[in-house]
Amino acid sequence: MPEATMAQRISRAKRTVADVPLGVPGDLATVLRVLYLVFSEGYAGEVDLAAEAIRLARRLAALTDEPEVRGLLALFLLHHSRRAARRDAEGRLVPLPEQDRSRWDRRLAAEGIDLLQDALARDRLGEYQAQAAVAALHADALRAEETDWVQVVEWYDELVALTGSPVHRLNRAVAVGEADGGAAGLRALRELDPSLPRYAAVAAHLHERAGDLADAARLYAEAAAAATRTDERDHLTRQAARLAPHRRDP
Repeated sequence: MPEATMAQRISRAKRTVADVPLGVPGDLATVLRVLYLVFSEGYAGEVDLAAEAIRLARRLAALTDEPEVRGLLALFLLHHSRRAARRDAEGRLVPLPEQDRSRWDRRLAAEGIDLLQDALARDRLGEYQAQAAVAALHADALRAEETDWVQVVEWYDELVALTGSPVHRLNRAVAVGEADGGAAGLRALRELDPSLPRYAAVAAHLHERAGDLADAARLYAEAAAAATRTDERDHLTRQAARLAPHRRDP
């Protein structure tokens, strides 16, 4: 967004908190959401932000027994454990199935799984715990083809029930495509609004899984044109180029 717009938002935020006394506990759900957004920005780009989100989540986990706090910290650690494998030597994005899993930090992943198990044992399931459970299933698979996609779908069912989030529904369509084939994933995708961010990228992947390479090539190109991050756009452009020989002339 434009720098001026962000400056206005920061000014409004400062005014909002100016009269709030220090030491008064805030809403925990809001705190968790802010940490989630900080980590997400760091995970996609600046590593220091992700590390800072983990540090703050550890501090928060030391202050409360709330299972969602442990679930959020587990989610951070499980995702962060894959950081070294997310880019190749040229800095290009490497999709999860293609990552060199020997480069994953198994110590961080194990800590995340332990935290998740502790949170789930409290029997108060929340969104972050369910997201961490999906990440744990990926961490458990020593090879991409060993991923338990049936369980991944089940956890996305839980996420959809908890939140109704269209983003979780989109991710669920991907998981269905991996568990039951591209055609099944496309059927799940048809229930969603095509204007959703990354809808075209998911549709491209599922069409490729279903063997429809012409539509997959077209959709990868559409997704690349709509991407807002340079690294994501470059990745989708490479996917479109890979399937370009299969495109049909208009």
